[in-house]
Amino acid sequence: MKLICTREKFKKAIFNLERVVSKQNTLPILNNILFETEKGIFKLSATNLEIGVIIKISAKIEKEGKITIPAKLIGNFIANLPSLGENNITLEAVDQSLKIKSGYFKATIKGLPADDFPLIPQKTSDFLINIPSFIFKKAITKIITCVGYNETRQELTGVNMILNPQGFFLAATDSFRLAESQLKLNNENINKEAYEMFIKSKNNIIIPSATLLELSRIIQNEAEEGAIKITIENSQIFFDLEGIKIVSRLINGKYPEYKNIIPKEFKTTIQGEKELIQGVVKMASVFTSGRSGEVGIKINSDEKKVVFEARSVEIGENSSELKLEITGPSQEIIFNSKYLLEGLNTLNTPRIALLINSGSSPAALKEVNMEKETLGEDYIYIIMPIKN
Repeated sequence: MKLICTREKFKKAIFNLERVVSKQNTLPILNNILFETEKGIFKLSATNLEIGVIIKISAKIEKEGKITIPAKLIGNFIANLPSLGENNITLEAVDQSLKIKSGYFKATIKGLPADDFPLIPQKTSDFLINIPSFIFKKAITKIITCVGYNETRQELTGVNMILNPQGFFLAATDSFRLAESQLKLNNENINKEAYEMFIKSKNNIIIPSATLLELSRIIQNEAEEGAIKITIENSQIFFDLEGIKIVSRLINGKYPEYKNIIPKEFKTTIQGEKELIQGVVKMASVFTSGRSGEVGIKINSDEKKVVFEARSVEIGENSSELKLEITGPSQEIIFNSKYLLEGLNTLNTPRIALLINSGSSPAALKEVNMEKETLGEDYIYIIMPIKN
């Protein structure tokens, strides 16, 4: 194998593949990236047997071939090349080594036989969904913080995807809070016949959170302006975007019926500037102690004021009073400050709403549509209060 490609494209490809590479030494081949040429295209692949990523970049192919190279070594080499150096990079496989040259910089890295590299599954059917990458990334970012990491309940380590004729939901929960994003689809976003057939047979899957985190990072680095195609088949999910293919196993199991947790209506709603509310909650969190990090919220409906309080025997106490828009009766509720702040961080509008029923039932955070002066319907963050 011998080829020439642009250093920038090669560097991006290595950066996106490095994180996927397995850290286990029981199978040394999984520490490597597969380099191969295929019909005039330079193809790079990495897998940890849970997730597989294939990236194709244009190159001048002088000789066909393939080899696998340790991801850490090639990553360190390319990262340390001076940014003002040669624009192109030459790669040549000789026996079981890869010779690399970029301007005055050269290296030889020993590899492993390409034939030992595991096969990455390929989809056999057409795509189901085709949506803008940035929309999908935005939905992932909003719900990923709620993923659980309790290995005894593997389903909670993933993200639930529920498909219906109008679109799909992405949801995550760790039993203490829950986030749900809704993405609406039209005929332009779906392969209509295939999509309708699929949701009749299976409309509920669980995607590993690690897969969506990698996808989100790749979208940010590579294809924020493009579209992403999604295919689901044989207990696997495939994502295809701008010359990058990602395949992941799905998690077997049944996701909790989380929609039963979301209240249909709320008695009390407070609305205010996100930045202002974030600020007082951050300040209160400084005065909390222990894992629960308790922040109390007292809503006075008559005086249209909300008091945020925190106290610790070791540290001291803090109280902040805000004049906010309040509808409904007065309430008192206590939250874990970390969970409350993480929920506030997921909201993307300048004005936000906190919805409450009582000090012992689930509360919600929502975005406020400033133009329509209504609460957003495509995202909700549910947080369980700490019972006093």
